[in-house]
Amino acid sequence: MARILIVDDEENIRNVLREYAEFEGHVVTEAVDGMDAVMHVRENDYDIILMDVMMPKLDGFSAVKEIKKTKDIPVIMLSARVEEYDKLFGFEIGVDDYVTKPFSPKEIMARISVILRRGKQRGKFVVSDGLEIDMAGRNVIVDGKKVVMTPKEYELLFYLVNNAGIAISREKLLNDVWGYDFYGDDRTVDTHIKMLRASLGPYRNKIITLRGLGYKIEI
Repeated sequence: MARILIVDDEENIRNVLREYAEFEGHVVTEAVDGMDAVMHVRENDYDIILMDVMMPKLDGFSAVKEIKKTKDIPVIMLSARVEEYDKLFGFEIGVDDYVTKPFSPKEIMARISVILRRGKQRGKFVVSDGLEIDMAGRNVIVDGKKVVMTPKEYELLFYLVNNAGIAISREKLLNDVWGYDFYGDDRTVDTHIKMLRASLGPYRNKIITLRGLGYKIEI
């Protein structure tokens, strides 16, 4: 059972998501806009948030940024906007997933399950040149400075490190890191690899592109 906050200005969408979530045993709270969502989060704790992007008073992106100032709650963005820029911006501000409308409620429930059961990597500390990766503490240090990354960047990096030296296809990365049958194209992986390389700075070349296949990391 999880405590889920559903934020959408469309009542029909809230009702459908609530029905599916409650059927799976979750406890659901609804908010009608971003400002309403922020107020709910200030007064209550949630295990995950489903957040629409385009809403009155306060849009979803702004609401997420406000929420992340005080609480680290996983967020799945729901949006009719399919542009890569919007998805990239969402990941940069810390959302865990980005789903475009129209969507299948069953797919949303599957994504919720993946995020909820995703455990942190524990007990692994890797040092390579000036790059330090502390999976237990969820820290990445580059030349003595802590790097702040998005949740998906951490997961992608930890997955690559756990499979260091092994060639991994984009499809496998989508299945294992995103954890569901991905509805879209594998450019999602390429986008996150680009973000991860930027975060690693001088050690970006440790992530190697395997043309026509995917990626691997050399530690």
